Parts: sequence; structure tokens; C-alpha cells
Amino acid sequence: MPELVYPPVIAAMLAAFRVLDLRITMSGAQHVPERGGAVLASNHVSYLDFIFCGLAARPSKRLVRFMAKREIFDHRVGGPLMRGMRHISVDRNAGMASYKAALEALKRGEVVGVFPEATISTSFTVKEFKTGSVRMASASEVPLVPMAVWGTQRLWTKGRKRSLGKRHVPVTILVGEPLRPARRDDQAQVSAELHSRISALVDKAQREYPDEPSGPDDRWWLPAHLGGTAPEPPEVAPAP
Repeated sequence: MPELVYPPVIAAMLAAFRVLDLRITMSGAQHVPERGGAVLASNHVSYLDFIFCGLAARPSKRLVRFMAKREIFDHRVGGPLMRGMRHISVDRNAGMASYKAALEALKRGEVVGVFPEATISTSFTVKEFKTGSVRMASASEVPLVPMAVWGTQRLWTKGRKRSLGKRHVPVTILVGEPLRPARRDDQAQVSAELHSRISALVDKAQREYPDEPSGPDDRWWLPAHLGGTAPEPPEVAPAP
């Protein structure tokens, strides 16, 4: 089936990035396989993360089908675009249907994008993961590719006014070496390893980020442990 929507959307986004002179740095894109199914799993700090995560697949000439909440598909403008790009609607009250749709896409050799945290991390740290990405990769026996994005929260994130016209913002995209889970693998261990790898990529992106807050009021986009004013991450109960 011809791709009538996705390529023009990508072209429009790239043109917008050039106008804004976003300073996009990407590393590790060679880890996205050039053929066959794969799951891309990234941290989540912005409403725009899926756009930048998708850029990581361009060197491999792949299009990523992202799993996104149903409300986006219900939007009068966003909905037709999401469906045209063949992204996967997630209804949290009927999660099995979206899970099966993602499995079918993987079996067709598609690349599926997932944010294992499920929602944006307002602390800008890596939250606990849902198990869907690991279960899909294990069941399909496809590579599970860890990713990290950083800087996108400065453009549009939860609880902050959009700054889509902000110029010269650095955005970092890092792709790590794939995990290759099998059906018999312990999914809890695979999930822990995925969390560890994504956390390491986020730490690297934060350490090497080429910009700093312009003043005290601009520290909101940094996590508390880096001296920012983002909320502290919620306490996680220890395992029994």
C-alpha cells in the first residue's frame, strides 16, 4: 500500500525544523534495522517525542508506527493524520486490541514505536515501565531498540505552555544497541535491562547537552537532581 501521508508529513516537519534552526544531534541510528520488525522504546518528556524518535529510523529508510492514545485519533486534525500514517490507536479500556494490532504490524515487518512509561514524565527522569514493549518484542522475537530524546520538553510538554516557535533549541536523539528477547526469556529481567539502558542514554544526553538554563526562571526543564525545578519523581515502593 503506497505511503501517501507519512512522507509529506516528515518533509513538512523537517522544513519546520530548518526554519526554527533546531540543533538536532543524533547518534546510534545504525541500530535501527533496515528490514524486518522491530520495537523502538524511548523515554517520554514531550508531546513531540514521536516526531523526533521517528527521525532515528530515517537513515535505515524505515517508517515507525507509533502506539498513541485514542484521544489523538479522535482529534479532527490529528486523527486523519495519525490514521494516514498508520499509527496504532491505544484504548486504555481495551488494551488487548491495540496490543494485537501492534503484533500484526511487527509480523508484517513494521517498526513499532512505544513509550514504555505510557505518559510524559514531568520529573524528566525515567519512570517505571509498562510491560507492553517487552511482551511485543518477545512474542514476535524482534529486536527491542532502546532510545532517548532530550530537549524536546523545551518545545512542548505537560503542564507548560507550548513554545513551538522557539528557535535554536538543541534536541538530542540517542539510539542504543538492541536487546533481542525471546519468548522464553524472563520478561521482568528484560524490562529491567531495557529500563537500565534507556536511563543510561538519558543520563548521557543530559550530561552532554550543549545548552544551559538562561536564568533561575528557565530551570524548569531540568530534573531536580541536576539542579532544575522540575518536580521530584514520585516515590516508588520497594519490591516485596
